[in-house]
Amino acid sequence: MVFLSTSYLASALSLFTAAQGVLTQVNNFGSNPAGIEMYIDVPNNVAANAPIIVALHGCHGSAQGYYQGNNLATVAKQRGAIMIYPSSTHDLLCWDCGTRRSLIRDGGGDPQSIVQMVQYIINRYNADASRVFVVGTSSGAMMGNVLAAVYPDVFAATSVYSGVAAGRMAVPDGVPPNPYDPCGLGHIIRSPQDWGNTVRGYNPGYTGSYPRMQIWHGTADTTVVYQNFIEDLKEWSNVHGVSFTRNVTNSPQSGYTQMIYGDGQRLTGYSARGVGHTVPVYVSQALNFFGL
Repeated sequence: MVFLSTSYLASALSLFTAAQGVLTQVNNFGSNPAGIEMYIDVPNNVAANAPIIVALHGCHGSAQGYYQGNNLATVAKQRGAIMIYPSSTHDLLCWDCGTRRSLIRDGGGDPQSIVQMVQYIINRYNADASRVFVVGTSSGAMMGNVLAAVYPDVFAATSVYSGVAAGRMAVPDGVPPNPYDPCGLGHIIRSPQDWGNTVRGYNPGYTGSYPRMQIWHGTADTTVVYQNFIEDLKEWSNVHGVSFTRNVTNSPQSGYTQMIYGDGQRLTGYSARGVGHTVPVYVSQALNFFGL
């Protein structure tokens, strides 16, 4: 019988895990006021001016789970992108998209910690500050909307799946969301102007551009209901000053409808007929929208 040393086993396990694909945790990336965790995946021989993609998991999720749940990192790294996977440490492992600290620039919430992660990567790898993107699902999609609204100068574009409009989850400090409306049951309906004013209110006086938005939602979603998709499109159509132009049916697959606003460069929606919570990440469509 051959006995293997503990160190040998640990080394072999490490090599096996690396072959499967793992994330590297980064500590001390900034003051991290929200106390969340940062994980990264960097291409071999990463080039200067590489794009950055922030990938945000949903409630009850984790950085590693989202990383392993789709092929976003594999394809994005082939296109030279550096991946950041934040991981929530809050109750239910959701993102804070509603308290004042998260809806104020540098207010001490999750968005500030995530932006510190981006700045760390820009400084550490000489990455391209003009090509920072977000992909998010469910609570991660909600945070993607918040990041686009609160830090419009940091992010270039987002691709978000089954989320809600920025500001939808806003609650008074110290008061949790209504437990009967935990993820947005579509009870808040506003005009496009009102939603747009919400976004503009996060950065009074800001005159720069806002991130381009690609928004996905399933018609059979009973957790974050379809009305939230409508409100999300209202919000960003007003912010970008574009109107609905046309539908493209069966795009990117049967049962999906692509909803184009303006020329489709700044805002596009995807309505997924019969799909519940959540719409899967469409990697090629996201990366193409980002220009990668």
